[in-house]
Amino acid sequence: MAKLNNKAALIYLKDYRQPDYLIDKTYLQFDLQGDVTLVRTRLEVRRNPSVELNKGEQIPLMPIKLDGVNLELRSLAINGKVLDESDYRVDDQSLIINSVPASFTLECITAIKPKENTALVGLYQTQGLYCTQCEPQGFRHMTYYLDRPDILSEFTVTLEADKAQYPILLANGNLVGKGDVDSTSESTQPLRHWATWHDPFKKPSYLFAMVAGKLHAMEEPFITYSGRKVTIRIFTENEQDLAKCHHAMHVTKEAMAWDERVYGREYDLDSFMIAVITKANFGGMENKGLNIYRADRLLIDPQTTCDGDIQSMTETIAHEYFHNWSGNRVTCRDWFQLSLKEGFTTYRGLQFCQDTYSAAVKRIEETLFIRTTQFAEDASPLVHPIRPEAYRAIWNFYTPTVYQKGAEVARMLNTLLGQENYRKGTDLFFDRHDGQAATTDDFIASMEAASNRDFSQFKHWYSQAGTPRVAVNGEYDAELQQFTLTVKQTCPPTSECQIKKPFHIPLVLSLLGQEGALPLVLKTASDDGSQLGQGQDTLVLEVTEPQQTFVFEQVSEDPVPSLFRDFSAPVKWTYDYSRQDLLRLIQKESSGVCRWEASQLLWIDIIHQTMNDQLLGNITEVPTDIIEFYQGILLQVRNAPNIDQALIAQLLTLPSEAYLSELVQPTDPIDVVAIHKARCAVKKTLALLLKKALEPLYGVYQATKPVSITPAAMAQRALRNLALDYLANTGERVWLDRCYQQFLSANNMTDTMAALVCLMNSEADYAKSLKQQALAAFYDRWQHQPLVINQWLAVQACCPLPGTLVTVKALMDHPAFEIKSPNQVLALIGSFCTHNAINFHYKDGSGYQFLVDQVMKLDEINPQIASRTLARSPLINWKRYDNKQQDFMKAQLQRLQALPTLSNEVFEVVDKCF
Repeated sequence: MAKLNNKAALIYLKDYRQPDYLIDKTYLQFDLQGDVTLVRTRLEVRRNPSVELNKGEQIPLMPIKLDGVNLELRSLAINGKVLDESDYRVDDQSLIINSVPASFTLECITAIKPKENTALVGLYQTQGLYCTQCEPQGFRHMTYYLDRPDILSEFTVTLEADKAQYPILLANGNLVGKGDVDSTSESTQPLRHWATWHDPFKKPSYLFAMVAGKLHAMEEPFITYSGRKVTIRIFTENEQDLAKCHHAMHVTKEAMAWDERVYGREYDLDSFMIAVITKANFGGMENKGLNIYRADRLLIDPQTTCDGDIQSMTETIAHEYFHNWSGNRVTCRDWFQLSLKEGFTTYRGLQFCQDTYSAAVKRIEETLFIRTTQFAEDASPLVHPIRPEAYRAIWNFYTPTVYQKGAEVARMLNTLLGQENYRKGTDLFFDRHDGQAATTDDFIASMEAASNRDFSQFKHWYSQAGTPRVAVNGEYDAELQQFTLTVKQTCPPTSECQIKKPFHIPLVLSLLGQEGALPLVLKTASDDGSQLGQGQDTLVLEVTEPQQTFVFEQVSEDPVPSLFRDFSAPVKWTYDYSRQDLLRLIQKESSGVCRWEASQLLWIDIIHQTMNDQLLGNITEVPTDIIEFYQGILLQVRNAPNIDQALIAQLLTLPSEAYLSELVQPTDPIDVVAIHKARCAVKKTLALLLKKALEPLYGVYQATKPVSITPAAMAQRALRNLALDYLANTGERVWLDRCYQQFLSANNMTDTMAALVCLMNSEADYAKSLKQQALAAFYDRWQHQPLVINQWLAVQACCPLPGTLVTVKALMDHPAFEIKSPNQVLALIGSFCTHNAINFHYKDGSGYQFLVDQVMKLDEINPQIASRTLARSPLINWKRYDNKQQDFMKAQLQRLQALPTLSNEVFEVVDKCF
């Protein structure tokens, strides 16, 4: 696939203008055969009446510019008249027709080569299938078009192919006709057939989809709340994979019913189709009526899929379905508004999962992702607002900021408005903009109109980049029985804005006494001295100024404030808690998320103390009262079987090295080795001190049949495997044997991988032979299932022990690895570079060189995966490390920068690093 000029100009939001022309109807015919596919396109085009010409000016003929990349133009006609080559110009990105009338029919035939499309953009071939990926700008790789999200058109699509090779022909909408292609009885050509699909809902070109090939299907009905029957069909490449689609079918139906119940959104077509393919750049794509998934994001079997992945897939399936309204029926006006559909829909998917699994644990997972991944992006050269101001390659903005921080913005609106007004706002948004391309301003305007509130300041969340920092101080006056809370907000300068305006931040708060939450009486600044929160134990404080003071009255004892409850805003906040304060929060908070937050703060304090002690050559001792406290929690689990075991597992999980790195002050270098050593030391200390409490929690491993994937069963596995992880950290032979026994006898992938990870990460000499036997046995059993082998690749890539890079390089030559497969690139290369800090940052810089070597290879094959691999690695944050590491990292980035043929996607990432 040809590359664009990597010096492509920046595109700015401020330069947006409405399109000169609209496309009312789009007719496509794909002739799928051999090495070349012919695409016949007929467009009904008219001048946009909303575009103002100069006053009184009437222009009968104007030029039109259509997008098109890597296309061979076979013919071009307007209103039936074939155009001469002098009537138009073609370059590597566009087709410009010199003069067109105010209304016309455009017909063209283009030729493309799907087999050669390794970038997996537009129409490509994989595993004997034809498949498309058109978001964000893939449609232009098939035909000439106004390929922008604010061009909404009614699509009718006909697919024609060899009936034996491609018996299933799918596209968006409803099937309106099919049959065999007429041929003479003397013909020796293979029998061909056709199918025509019509989508009655106007959509932008990025939502177009088609799939053709030998597919196997399962289907079930769904009755909407208005009584309409919808047929849900899931298609797979292999018939045996249908058995792994039952969970996806169940989740889809649950999501459809949930969206009706919670958001009032009913599905609108006669059928809802899902196609599962092996190779794709996206995990899932919400094309109208025909969602396409990469196989690793949909095929679910507890014997081959870990519990965490099952929950993540559940969210993905719901997310792509929810796009039917938040993204499809109402789409985004331009790509700068990407978070309008992705952030909002991500929040809807998270809400669904909180209703499905442990709400507290799900919120903890979201919080961890924001703090480790999105906050890291905010601290990197790739920092950008939720609504970016400029881009060179839009693919690079499918980021945690757009998705997860965008979801937090929707969540904050729900918090500020309350559920009732939030629902009124979303209803109004869908009603106002159904069938339109909208903006984030439109979304906020609907919320304002529904609640009669002014959210002008709140919109800073969309336009300002970076992570706000909130410093909170509390002071108790026993004589006046007042507790005063002082809140200061700041935000570091970023490229788009050096001086930040104050954010509108919801700070959800409780005050905890010795026996639990205290009633809140907030003194207001109003003249009448009125009070808020009378009788409540939780309040939403609205922080809107650089510094604000909140005074609580009738506070009978010195409280411990529970701040930003349930992570009420994506900010970095600080409060000077003592360890006893944190223990009170863990004991007395009613929110599981807040208990976990306090536990994390406690572990962070102990790990930081350990880092200081190691620097001085001292040994850290975990205080007895803390050990006794956690022993009591473990005892509680044994005596109270109905306790939330998944939450207890979270309370006992130490902060990750990525999170600890993110806590380092921007002015200080990240010491990867010190963080790793301190965390390992604390973990081993806890393993030894909590051993007697953990042993009965693990018990003796017994595989239950059949394997349950209920939330309760998943929680039980999570806690038992956490116990095994700690016990294996003692290095005792008996527990390494237990790991190996669990690995051999487990009947589900969660327990299998938990045991394998324990063996892989063990430093004990005794573990060496066990881990090699386990890896060999795993591969021997699962070598014919690529999705399972991806886990085998990842567990080796993430091993923190010395020599892992040598292992990763060897695995790249293994028959199980293919660099053209996005799944395997993410599993092996991505896992090593993003999730194995201690080896990636090895002192000789070899990890950095390895990454850049692979990015160079990938950029020739699939620029989008190349840019993602680089952008999600620590290499882009080279300025946050010590001088020696900076020199190594900078040198590797300069290697990339010097390449004259670098793709737009990778060039943009590298360019921002300097």
